[in-house]
Amino acid sequence: MFKTIVLTIHLLLFTQIMGSCKKDTAEVWETTHPVKEFKQYDIPFVNVPEIEDITMYEVNLRAFSASGDLKGVEKGLDHIKGLGINVIWLMPIHPTAIEKGVGSPYAVKDYMDIHPDFGVLADLRSLVKQAHSRDMAVILDWVGNHSSFDNKWTKNSAWYVKDDNGNIINPPNTGWTDVAELNFDNQEMRQEMIKALNYWVLEANVDGYRCDYAVGIPDDFWKQAIDNLRSIPNRELIFFAEAERKELTAAGFDLVFGWPFYNSLKELYAGNISTGKLFTDNLAEYTGLTSDSQVVRWITNHDQNAWEEIPQHYFGGSNDGALSAFVLATYMGGVPLIYTGQEVAHPDKLGFFEGVTTKINWSQNPSVLATYTTLMNFYNNSKAIKEKSLENFSSSNVVSFKKKQDNEEVFVIVNITGSSVEYTLPPELAGNTWTNALNNTTVKLNQVLSLTPYKYMVLKK
Repeated sequence: MFKTIVLTIHLLLFTQIMGSCKKDTAEVWETTHPVKEFKQYDIPFVNVPEIEDITMYEVNLRAFSASGDLKGVEKGLDHIKGLGINVIWLMPIHPTAIEKGVGSPYAVKDYMDIHPDFGVLADLRSLVKQAHSRDMAVILDWVGNHSSFDNKWTKNSAWYVKDDNGNIINPPNTGWTDVAELNFDNQEMRQEMIKALNYWVLEANVDGYRCDYAVGIPDDFWKQAIDNLRSIPNRELIFFAEAERKELTAAGFDLVFGWPFYNSLKELYAGNISTGKLFTDNLAEYTGLTSDSQVVRWITNHDQNAWEEIPQHYFGGSNDGALSAFVLATYMGGVPLIYTGQEVAHPDKLGFFEGVTTKINWSQNPSVLATYTTLMNFYNNSKAIKEKSLENFSSSNVVSFKKKQDNEEVFVIVNITGSSVEYTLPPELAGNTWTNALNNTTVKLNQVLSLTPYKYMVLKK
């Protein structure tokens, strides 16, 4: 809300100052902004959610639909909206490397074009327009640290980091042999990247970026680029860093990745840490963040899913275990993220390189989909569950906590084990009557609760 108020004041002042010149905001911007050749396509989306209210869905374009393209995503918008999502993150849409290429969408051959497998600009515009009509914002995956070796930018060798022999290098200590490290000491390259970032906001009407490997790029570039993009009038943009580094929020990012919490959640379900450690790590992720920024929480994303394992593997070896982990990741704090196929418990790892033939069977596990929908519906309609502060009532094998906001209280109880357990409630909670937030039935809490494997309860007053 604060960001919206500041933007509104800024725009009002700007219009008043420039009013004597009899030019509207857009005309002034077009004559002063470094990027003048792009025009605003369609009407900027006015319902971009406040950062604390974001619910995000990551789209693996190749697997999401039978056609594996932007049109296929557009056809699935009602499914995504039905989950309670308000921000769609599209994995990289650009043409990919041929020279030294391995099929990775993170080896970008042209920053201002769309991979022919995915469609053309008109398809992206249509997808964005249809998402906006359903009150969903769309952000693109931006790969800024490196490009492919056959990107036209490589004609300007000074735009890249080189070794002592003058050869363009791979990003150090990454093992990414298909990409070339960009040189952020070069101001021309910086301006060209900012130009490309402007292109998609203006010409495709997208609402921001998820920025890949954000820690590989100097903070001062991110501030330069984000300040530039936020100067586009009448726009509210989202910037999401693939990093846990909190200093990036000072450079303008709204969201960072919750890697420590995710790793602790895995360790908790493996029996390697205490429930108390999860709460410590939950709090630590928010310590030092700017006040209006948030941490993104998840139980899987494209990297974990493709290169490690599916969430069912890590969280109890079952759909029930994965759902209980999702309750903790979503309800303890932060912005929830759902990855393609997670909501129907897709049973296999999901690739995202060229040549992927796996397609999600959207009819599988309808009960899991229904549960995700119910959990997200409560999340979207509860102010208390979005509160960062909480009271911890956990035992050794049950994570439980209470949150309050105004007159609303929420009490969450999760059995994190594959065995039935007895959970003794603290005296101040025993005997209280609550409403089950997921089915609206009345629940009176006894002194001891019997919880089946991976059982969770979400109670409200």
